[in-house]
Amino acid sequence: MTTPDLQIKARDLMETRIVAVTRQYKARDLSILIQSGRFSGVPVIDPGNHLEGVVTEFDILKAILAKKDLMTLKAEDIMSGSPVTVEETDTAEHIVKQMIDHQVIRIPVVREGRLIGVISRTDLLNHLVASNMINVYGA
Repeated sequence: MTTPDLQIKARDLMETRIVAVTRQYKARDLSILIQSGRFSGVPVIDPGNHLEGVVTEFDILKAILAKKDLMTLKAEDIMSGSPVTVEETDTAEHIVKQMIDHQVIRIPVVREGRLIGVISRTDLLNHLVASNMINVYGA
């Protein structure tokens, strides 16, 4: 059994193709984006790419439960401010601890407050756990 490399850096784990929105993005459009199944949360950034918050599935559900009109709400109205983040030089060990401590499934990666990537639990598991599963297609 191989021991996982918990010293691997965030920059080597992160996804750099990121979908992010501005504060003015409509909550209804955010809910559709999240319903696509590709995202459980979307970073909210300013025009300078500084991370300002994150809108998650839970934020959308909270707005619905509060009987808010998603057609009139914007990302800034429902986002969770001050999201948990990591720096590009942080280790996998630190990232895993952050995810567990804050019960999040993805963490934005920042450099000087600017969003440069996102790491999900799946990204971590794909890098830290060797798979012995083999997919066989066809006859």
